[in-house]
Amino acid sequence: MKDIKTYDEINARIEAGNAVIVTAEEMIGIVKEKGASQAAQEVDVVTTGTFSPMCSSGLLFNFGQMTPTIKASKVWLNKVPCYAGLAAVDAYIGATEPSEDDPLNKVYPGTFSYGGGHVIEDLLLGKKVFLEAKAYGTDCYAGRKMKKYVTLDDLPHALLCNPRNCYQNYNCAVNMTDKTVYTYMGMLKPDCGNAYYCSAGELSPLFNDPCYKTIGIGTRIFLGGGIGYVTWHGTQHNPNVERTPGGAPKTPAGTLMVQGDLKQMSADYIKAVSIPGYGNSLAVGMGIPIPILNEEMAMYTAVSNKDLFTQVIDYGHDYTNRIARSYGEVSYEQLQSGTITVNGKDVPTAPLSSIYMARKIAEELKAKIQKAEFFLSRPAQLLPDGR
Repeated sequence: MKDIKTYDEINARIEAGNAVIVTAEEMIGIVKEKGASQAAQEVDVVTTGTFSPMCSSGLLFNFGQMTPTIKASKVWLNKVPCYAGLAAVDAYIGATEPSEDDPLNKVYPGTFSYGGGHVIEDLLLGKKVFLEAKAYGTDCYAGRKMKKYVTLDDLPHALLCNPRNCYQNYNCAVNMTDKTVYTYMGMLKPDCGNAYYCSAGELSPLFNDPCYKTIGIGTRIFLGGGIGYVTWHGTQHNPNVERTPGGAPKTPAGTLMVQGDLKQMSADYIKAVSIPGYGNSLAVGMGIPIPILNEEMAMYTAVSNKDLFTQVIDYGHDYTNRIARSYGEVSYEQLQSGTITVNGKDVPTAPLSSIYMARKIAEELKAKIQKAEFFLSRPAQLLPDGR
C-alpha cells in the first residue's frame, strides 16, 4: 500500500509540536468513527505498551579494572552467578539465574526469593550489590580475586540486553490433570480450575503491527522507562503461524531482541519476579510507537480485544510432553472478562501481564512524543515476516 506520510514528515511534525499522537486504545474509537482512510490522514503515531514477565532478559555489564589487572573467569553479584566468558571485566547476568545458595525446588514448591532479576532491580533502586570475581591469572592479568560493593553508578557500562522479549501473542494456560502444577504461567489448579494468560491484547506492540511493517532493526522504543532499540528479531521468532483476516497471529509468533542503557531506566518499569515452583524472572515495561504511514497501518492499529485470539493449552501434561493440542480458541475480550469456557466448564482467568502498566506506558510514550522528547527511527531492516 502506498504511503501517504514518511518518517521524516512525522518527525518534523513532532518537532514542530503539531503531530497527532494517540494510544492504541484511542485509535480503535477513531477508526470506528472516521474510518481507516480518514484516520490515516489525521493520526501520525499510535503508542503501545506491555508490562509482563520476560524471562529472556539480562544485564551485560562492565565492572572496571583493579590493580593488578584481572581477567575474571567467574563472577557473582549478590551470590547470583554471572556469565564471565566474554572479556576481562565484562559479564552477563540473566534474570532467571537463582542465587547460588537457593534451595530451588528441594522444598517444593520453591520460592526463588532472589535471583538475577532481583539484582537488576536492586541496581536500579540505587542499592549496593556485592561483586565477587575469580581468575586463574595470566602474565598480563595477574589478579586472581576481586571483591567489592558496587552500585549502578559504579559500573562503567550497564546494558539491559534481552534476546527474546515482547512476545506477539501467548498461550492461555490451564491444567487438565488431577494435581496442582507450578509453571512459568503461574500456579495452575487441577481439573482446569483456573487459567492464566499473558498479553496486553489491543495495547500490545506486535499486535498493532502484526506483519512487522514498521518494526525492525533500529526501531527506537520505550524500554524500562528509558530509550532502547530493537537490535534483531528475538529468539523463537516464528511468523509462520495461522492468522486472522486482519493479520493477527492466533498462537505465539514474533519476538524482539532489545537493548538499552540500564542507567536511563527506572525501577518503576523493571521489577523482579519470583514464580513459585518455577524460578526467577523480570517484568519489563516496553512501548513501541507505530507510525501511521498509510491506511493499512491505521487498520492494524485499530485492532480490538474481540478480534485477537489465542489457544487454551494444557500445562499439566501436554506442554511438558510437547503435545500440540488446543482446548479451544478464546479472544482477549473473553479473557479480560474474567471467565472463559473450556470443555463446557466456566473457568476463572487472570493476567500475568499488567493492563494498568501497559496503559501507563502507552500514555507516557504518547506524552514524550508530544513534548518532542522522543522521535521515531526508521528501521534499517524489518523483521522477518515468513514470506
